[in-house]
Amino acid sequence: MTRLDPPAWPARLTRQAPFERYVVRVEDMDFHVMEQGAGRTVFLLHGNPTWSFLYRKIAFALQGAPLRLVMPDLPGLGFSTKWRDARRHTLAEHGRLMAGLLRALEIRDAVFVLQDWGGAIGALAASRVPGAMAGLVVLNTVLAPPREGFRPTTFHKFAKMPIVSDVVFRLFGFPQAYLGRVQGDPKSIDAEAAWAYRYPLRSIRENVAALALSRMVPDSLTHPTIEPLREVETFVRGFAGPSAIVWGERDPVLGRALKRVTGVLPDAPVTMTKAGHFLQEEVPEVIARTIAEVIGRLPSA
Repeated sequence: MTRLDPPAWPARLTRQAPFERYVVRVEDMDFHVMEQGAGRTVFLLHGNPTWSFLYRKIAFALQGAPLRLVMPDLPGLGFSTKWRDARRHTLAEHGRLMAGLLRALEIRDAVFVLQDWGGAIGALAASRVPGAMAGLVVLNTVLAPPREGFRPTTFHKFAKMPIVSDVVFRLFGFPQAYLGRVQGDPKSIDAEAAWAYRYPLRSIRENVAALALSRMVPDSLTHPTIEPLREVETFVRGFAGPSAIVWGERDPVLGRALKRVTGVLPDAPVTMTKAGHFLQEEVPEVIARTIAEVIGRLPSA
């Protein structure tokens, strides 16, 4: 694998996220990756509309441990390639390209830490790369399709509204400019962090993914996301490695999805917290501890 130079960024981001950075090309996608340490691999994948910056506090909490933390940015977010064509944002396409990144980085026997869209995308990718995932830590996400009679959240119904949602998402920086509103403690995302989340999507030309990923959420059982979510469910149900769940119960976006997650991981211990959607900002020490516990349950640990 050839590591390419990362894109330039402001010095204030270097101060907040002082990690090794590089780019890996997979087909026409340049994945921006942050990395820390050496040892057992921990693969940490964010969701919408954040980027790998979301895991910085967990990386700080695990500093000095014999771990290689690999933190990529999803396509369209952070400093990875930003597609101008929103139609490319499908769960199947994200999973396929992320599987390519796993192969390029030679990810083996790793603990996967997955949140928001990173859950389904990371699990779908792992299902295509046998041996990549040895342990699993699940944060607020979904790992299975919705059942008959489900109702989309207000947020996701709004994202499906033509024109109005395009204006609000593309022109007014929604939702990345308002992340504190889905937190247990709105002040958990301070001014510096809020700026860091807005910065990669500051250009309207590059601010496509936030809305496209919101529209990837199924609003019916015929939605194109349903079939790959079934693949995710099958893979996770069959996963035999150690797993654990850390949940933010004050999450207005996915807080109610816990039963769907425990349904596919019935033996995984659950740690409930008062955090909101981006629980990496509120309870990083709890997540870091859970990662260490899952590693401790691995046969080769």
